[in-house]
Amino acid sequence: MYKKWEESGFFNPDVCIAKGVTKPGAETFAIVLPPPNVTGVLHMGSALMLVIEDILVRQARMSGKRTLWIPGTDSAAIATQAVVEKMIQKKEGMSRYDLGREELLKRIDVFVEENKSTILEQIRSTGASVDWSRYAYTMDKPRYDAVMTAFVRMYEAGLIYRGNRVVNWDPKGQTVISDDELEHEERDTKLYTFKYWKEFPIAISTTQPETKVGDAAVAVHPDDERYKEFVGKIFTGTFAGATLNIQVVADQSVEKEFGTGALGVTPAHSHIDWDIAERHKITNRPQVIDERARMTEQAGPLVAGLKVGEAREKVVAWVREQGLLEKEEVIKQNVPTAQRTGAIVEQLPKLQWFIDVEKSFTLPHSEIEGIASGSHTTLKEIMRKSVLGKQVTIMPDRFERVYFNWVDNLRPWCISRQIWFGHRIPIWYCTQGFAVDNDLSVGKDSLCRQPICSIEAPVNCPHCLGAVDQDPDVLDTWFSSALWTFSTLGWPENTQDLATYHPTALLETGYDIIFFWVARMILMSGFQLGQVPFKTVYLHGLVRDGQGRKISKSLGNNIDPVEMSAKYGMDAVRMSLVAGMAPGADSKMSEEKIKAYKHFANKVWNITRFVLQNSERFDAATKPALTAADQARLDECTTVVKDISDHLTGYRLHLAIENLYTYVWHTFADIIIEEAKPRLQSADVIEKASAQYMLRHVLETSLKLLHPFMPFVTEEIWQMLHEGKSLLMVEAWPKV
Repeated sequence: MYKKWEESGFFNPDVCIAKGVTKPGAETFAIVLPPPNVTGVLHMGSALMLVIEDILVRQARMSGKRTLWIPGTDSAAIATQAVVEKMIQKKEGMSRYDLGREELLKRIDVFVEENKSTILEQIRSTGASVDWSRYAYTMDKPRYDAVMTAFVRMYEAGLIYRGNRVVNWDPKGQTVISDDELEHEERDTKLYTFKYWKEFPIAISTTQPETKVGDAAVAVHPDDERYKEFVGKIFTGTFAGATLNIQVVADQSVEKEFGTGALGVTPAHSHIDWDIAERHKITNRPQVIDERARMTEQAGPLVAGLKVGEAREKVVAWVREQGLLEKEEVIKQNVPTAQRTGAIVEQLPKLQWFIDVEKSFTLPHSEIEGIASGSHTTLKEIMRKSVLGKQVTIMPDRFERVYFNWVDNLRPWCISRQIWFGHRIPIWYCTQGFAVDNDLSVGKDSLCRQPICSIEAPVNCPHCLGAVDQDPDVLDTWFSSALWTFSTLGWPENTQDLATYHPTALLETGYDIIFFWVARMILMSGFQLGQVPFKTVYLHGLVRDGQGRKISKSLGNNIDPVEMSAKYGMDAVRMSLVAGMAPGADSKMSEEKIKAYKHFANKVWNITRFVLQNSERFDAATKPALTAADQARLDECTTVVKDISDHLTGYRLHLAIENLYTYVWHTFADIIIEEAKPRLQSADVIEKASAQYMLRHVLETSLKLLHPFMPFVTEEIWQMLHEGKSLLMVEAWPKV
C-alpha cells in the first residue's frame, strides 16, 4: 500500500496541483520532520513523532491544503563518530589519530551510507506520507552551503566570536558537548561543610572539595545578615597546599537556605561561578582540572597530577587533619555524564567559538512583531518577541514559561566541537600570524593575525600571501539543525519553495528539546530571514511503559514498534501511540493497548463486510428519498465530522481518537447497523434504499475520518469499495 501511495506522487504538493487534487492558490500547510539519527533505528519515541505528524499532514492534504512534509536525517556527528571509532578500535586496534582525519571521514561516510537505509525504510513502515523528492540530510551539499552562509553572516555581524568561557568537557571523548548530550545520573554524594583555614570567617558547603583549590571568591546573598560585614573584603590563606585570595561578594544567585548560604566560587570549573566572576569583575580564575580530568600544577603540590576522585580524597583528608571539617552528610545528586561515552563531564574554561546572544546588531528585514526592519535588536530579543507577540504559539501554553525562563538565562552558545565528523568551521589562520600556539604577539603584520572567515577556502593569506590552516574544529550539530525549516526549502537561494512554504505551519517535537532545538530555530530564522520559522510548536510527551515508567535499556521495558507492527499491524500501533496523549503529556504504551486497537481494526473490517453484503446494487450517483430516521443519522454523522475536524485543527488528537472510536464501534456498529438490519430485509424499496444509502454514507465518512489515524486498513477498504479507481489519501475531507 505504501508503494502505491509513493508511486502516485501525491506526497508531493506539486503533483497534487498538477493532477487537480489541490488548487494552485490553496492555503499551505508545511512541516519539517525533526531529523532522526541517520544511523539510528525506530523506537517508540520517534514512531510517536512520525504518527502525530502524519495524522496532521494527511488531514491537511485531504482538506485541500497545499501540503508539504519534508523528510530528512541528521548526521548526529558525535554519536556517529563515536560508533565508528569503537568499531575501528575493536576490529583493527587503531584510534582515529592512527587513521588520520581524511581516512576516518571516509570510513564514516561508508558507514552512514550502509546504515541510513534502515531508518528510512522504518519511516516508510509507519505510513509517513513525506515528500521523498525533497529529502534532506544535514551533511549534504545544499545544507553545507546553508551552514557556511549562516556562519559567515553571523561572523560578519559580530555575533560569532572566539573566546575563553566555561564549557561542558567530555574527558573521554575529548570534546566539548552540549547540555542535551548530558545524562544526569542520580547518585549518593557526600556534602562537606568546612572552612578554608581556621581564621577564615565563613564556612562553605560543597560536593566537590577538590575544586576548592581553585576558588577565587565566596558569594553570599545580599540580604543575608550573617555575612554582610564581610562583603567586599579579601582574605588570603593556604588551602590544601594552594594559596587562595578569596573575595567575599554579594550575589542574588546564591540560595541562602542551601548549605551555609555561602558559595565557594570556582570560576574556571562552573558555569554559574564563571558568571558570578564576570558580574563582579574577578579576573583570578585558575584552572585546576585539565582535559584528562586530572589536577593541574595550579592546583598545588598536594594534588597536582592526581585524578579528580583521588584529589577529592586527599583534600578531604587534609581538611579533617586541620580540624576544618564541620559537617559531612550523604545527599542525592544528579551527576552529569556524557551520553555517548559515560564519562563524568567536567566544566572547564576553553578557547572556543561562541554565538553572542546579547550583542546588538541591525536586522535589515523583519517580519517579527515588535522588531522593525533596520532596527537594532539581539538574538535574545528575537527569541522573546517571536513568542511574546504570539507569532509562535507553544502548545501546551504552560511551556511558554519554561521557554522564557531558558531564554532569559541563556549564556553564549558554544558552537565548536573537537571531533572530525561534521561541518568544519569556515575559519582559516595565516601560518605566519599564528605561528606559535595562536600567540597573537607573533607575526610580521597585524592583519595576518586576524582569522579569515570565508565560505570558499582561501588559497593563501590575503595579506602576506603565506600559507593558511583551517580551524580543526567542527560545528555543533544543533547549528545546522537550527537552519532546518529554511535550509530544506532551498535557502540561501531565494527559491519558490522558500517563498511558498516559509514560515512553516507547525513544528511537532518532544517537549524535552524545546531549548536545544526549538529556541535555536527561532534564533536562526529570525537572524537569517527576519521571520519566525513556524507558527505553532506542538510539544508531545514521552512514551512510557504500561506502568508509567520511562522506557530504558536498564529496565528492559522497551517495546519495538516494528516488532509490534508485524504482530498487530501498524494501524494498531499508530492508534495506541496517540490515544490518551494530550499535548505535552506522557503516554502509556503496552502490548495489551496495541492489541485492543488491532480488535478495533478488525471491527472496521467487519462493519465494511456487512455494509458491502447489504448494498450490492448500491448506486452512489443517485441519492434516494431518505426516511426521517436515516436523515437524523446523517445529521449525527455531520456533527461527528465537525467535532473531529475541530479537534484536529486544535491539535487535540487524543480527543479525536476517543470520539472516533466511540462513534465507529459503539454508535455505528452497535446501534446504527443493528437498527438498520430489519429495514435492509424490508420489501419496501424506498425504506431499503434509504437504509443502504445511509449506511454507505456513514461508512465512507467514517473511513475518511479514520484515514489519518489508520491509513493502511482504511485505504485497503476504500480500494475495495471503489474498485481501485481512487486513493483515499487524496479524497476530500468530509464537509460539515
